[in-house]
Amino acid sequence: MTADVTIVVVLSLLSILMILIEIFLLPGITVAGVLGAIFSAGSIYYAYSHLGTTGGHITVLVSVVLLGYSFVWLIRSKTIDRVSLHTDIDSKVDTSNMDGVEVGAEGVAASRLNPMGKIYINQVFVEAKSLTGFIDEGKTVVILKKLANQVVVTEKTENRAPSPVQSK
Repeated sequence: MTADVTIVVVLSLLSILMILIEIFLLPGITVAGVLGAIFSAGSIYYAYSHLGTTGGHITVLVSVVLLGYSFVWLIRSKTIDRVSLHTDIDSKVDTSNMDGVEVGAEGVAASRLNPMGKIYINQVFVEAKSLTGFIDEGKTVVILKKLANQVVVTEKTENRAPSPVQSK
């Protein structure tokens, strides 16, 4: 009887430990979560089969209460703060190639815009989005709107310009 209780207690504690590791250290479905579920099911099955219905009920109740208590304790304690990331990302995307690009300027589609692609304007390649659908490579485009790291363009209705990509 003492050995049975010891087995149930050890399996229950291992299941709680593995479930907490899964929640706080290894999020996602990993080995710790699977092991926690297996240990939990094993302890409950062992308790019902070797300790009877009362022992099984006590095992389930104590396991749920201990898991809930330890979960709340870990959230409220400073333990999580010591292992969590506290840095902020303060870097920015380099948009220096957009300095000479203005609304109304003309460029050449360096790749097919369907609806996203690259245009060549002011000696630089810029990410562009077409408002008028697909624009073939080499077509002249007009900038309608300038965003942070891309431009919105439409096809110029006049002649076809040579592509800078083809001339290289």
